[in-house]
Amino acid sequence: GKWHMGVNCKTRHDHCHHPLNHGFDYFYGMPFTLVNECQGTDDPELAKSLQDTYWLYTQMITLAVFTLVTGKLANFFAVKWKIIICLAICGLLHFLSWFSSYGFTKYWNCILMRNHDVTEQPMNLNKTTSNMLKEAVTFIKRNKHRPFLLFVSLLHVHTPLTTTEKFQGRSRHGLYGDNVEEMDWMVGKLLDVIDKESLKNTTLIYFASDHGGSLEAHRKNSQLGGWNGIYKAKPEANVSYHSAVDLLAELISWLQALFTSFPTTLSSHNLSFLPLIGGITEKRVIDGRTLLPLLRGTVRHSGHEFMFHYCGVFLHAVRWHQKDSGTVWKAHYATPVFQPEASGACFRRGICPCFGDGVTHHDPPLLFNLSQDPSEANPLSADTEPLFDTVMRRIRKAVEEHRKTLTPVPEQLSPYNNIWKPWLQPCCGTFPFCWCHEENNKA
Repeated sequence: GKWHMGVNCKTRHDHCHHPLNHGFDYFYGMPFTLVNECQGTDDPELAKSLQDTYWLYTQMITLAVFTLVTGKLANFFAVKWKIIICLAICGLLHFLSWFSSYGFTKYWNCILMRNHDVTEQPMNLNKTTSNMLKEAVTFIKRNKHRPFLLFVSLLHVHTPLTTTEKFQGRSRHGLYGDNVEEMDWMVGKLLDVIDKESLKNTTLIYFASDHGGSLEAHRKNSQLGGWNGIYKAKPEANVSYHSAVDLLAELISWLQALFTSFPTTLSSHNLSFLPLIGGITEKRVIDGRTLLPLLRGTVRHSGHEFMFHYCGVFLHAVRWHQKDSGTVWKAHYATPVFQPEASGACFRRGICPCFGDGVTHHDPPLLFNLSQDPSEANPLSADTEPLFDTVMRRIRKAVEEHRKTLTPVPEQLSPYNNIWKPWLQPCCGTFPFCWCHEENNKA
């Protein structure tokens, strides 16, 4: 399914970010993300406000060149042709520089890969659902006689809400509901295969959402991004991060118990796993907490006391589950500037920014008692909350301890790393002619 972690670092074939370079033995899916541009029926989704600005500049430059040419031919201006030609070239380069990043998204970035090979470019969204389901089912059957990990990251319930004709109109909740129903059907198909292959009693199945509804996703007056109820905006990305890390910690604890009980099953092939299952050899803090006590019912709460909400590389909020009282506090250091103000979303920008004029910084931070105010409607202060100073001191200390565990790394989401680089572009043909379609897909 959707990998969304990139592919290459320095050359088109180094595959440094590819799943096969990060522990997986097999990959079929989309290496990037699914956006409206992949379908071409909705408004542009990638940096919509930025594209509008670039297009305005392009129009201004074009108008300037047209005016100078007209004035030159009509003898209104004494402008040298060299100046006009230079301006026209600069305008063309400006247009190509931004349009190559956004205008050809469908043809260059909406692709499917099997292992290191591009199989569809651009991908046929009408067949993607059946292709991915076919791959997952075949993988289960191929590995049913040995332990396996199958990670299926569906493209569903994500813009542009690609739904096959069979499920269109099935729900009373529009296209979003149709998409949910098709996703439910796909999960049911996978569970059926697990059952039919007699794997039901020996398989741990974990289903999770990656984040809340994206309110900005809409088509005219139709809401396409779900609903968050009483909660503000879309939950920060840490929700998926911690559930995934917790699951990894859980798998490690199970493997540790397995290998402790059956030490003879260890072979040279999985000795590389020993640092994980027998203790971390390098000095690093693991954020995950095992879920086993929760699953067994021996504890009632997660092992997490603090959760750090990041937007990109910027710490926006911290949540503290105060174990002695059970109270859940949340402090916001920065919040998005919603457009319109009370909408809880960034409709004009398309995506809420993480820094700059798109966020408001709070000093002191906005503090909420989520146990009593889950919708974060009433910020607390030292005048209204006797524990304000105590809570903020404890959160500040937690942030200081947290930051000591971080090692600076190159920022993957920097402007330089976000611009399109043709020498890194996956291509199934001779660049820039990257077109291929996988006919009669056989997993």
